[in-house]
Amino acid sequence: MKHLVMTAALVCGLPVSGIAQDVTLKMGHGASSKHIFHEGMEIFAAKVDEKTEGRVQIEVYGDRQLGDDKELLEGIQIGLIDAALVSSATLPLVLGTAAFDALQLPFTVSSYEQLSGVLTSDLGDQLLATLEEKSIKGVGFVEAGQRHFLTSGDAVASSSDFAGLKTRIVPIPLHKAIWEGIGVNPIGMAYGEVYSALETKTIDAVEINVSSVRAESLYDSAKNVTLTGHYFWPGVLMISDAAWQKIPEGDRAAVEAAGKEATAEAYALAASQEAETVAFLKENGVTISELSDLDVMKAATKSVVETWLDKHPLIPEFVAAFGAGG
Repeated sequence: MKHLVMTAALVCGLPVSGIAQDVTLKMGHGASSKHIFHEGMEIFAAKVDEKTEGRVQIEVYGDRQLGDDKELLEGIQIGLIDAALVSSATLPLVLGTAAFDALQLPFTVSSYEQLSGVLTSDLGDQLLATLEEKSIKGVGFVEAGQRHFLTSGDAVASSSDFAGLKTRIVPIPLHKAIWEGIGVNPIGMAYGEVYSALETKTIDAVEINVSSVRAESLYDSAKNVTLTGHYFWPGVLMISDAAWQKIPEGDRAAVEAAGKEATAEAYALAASQEAETVAFLKENGVTISELSDLDVMKAATKSVVETWLDKHPLIPEFVAAFGAGG
């Protein structure tokens, strides 16, 4: 009789307890769909599909369709948004997850490969686990690229040229401390407002990765990039606890494995694209230069790193793993 009931339920399309249902999660990010964040998320989505044999599907939404970083974080925390890729810099501000500041300390990481290796290690897993108390499951990282300095006026040739420049920053205490130490006039501003702010001269400059300069067409209004490489810009792949619970238990390990593999591939992709992106910007009238006294910039930010070591127990572990950029 039980067999007949189950058969009837399947024929009628009724849910039967214990039968796994396919899951589709909408995953948003706050960058352009032409940005490397989008590519990294598509890598993750493809790996999830492969590893779960299609039982879990990830639909990627770019261009801030589901909101900017702050809106995505707020939505995912209460389960209104299934999943997201959010810039790690935003997490301490919105969620109070101070450990993620470890990824934004200036001049502590020497290469994409080094950062990828640390983020796919047990230490990276520990960092992602700090999201669980916020009802979020962290599953991996996607890199937007090393950060440099874009100006709409004259190029910044030496550290003294930073003085007083109205510079867009992410409005978090760490970045404020870093850029005040460097000497700019830091202005907190949402990422989606940068294009118009450069056009209207509300800001003179922005610290940013070249992938975003290209994807957001910021080179329309700002023609000078100084390669400073002060820190990298990881985005965190995350799934709301409510959505995580919808994933069959037997597929959760596969989703986590997909996140780790996607992290390694996304970092390799970011490293491989940097030179091509710089070449594209040059072709579109952007002057690329280097800071003549990068050591002065490093010295101006060293005290910030030392101060931040006490902000969370994981931060000194990351600094040690990076070897302070050595």
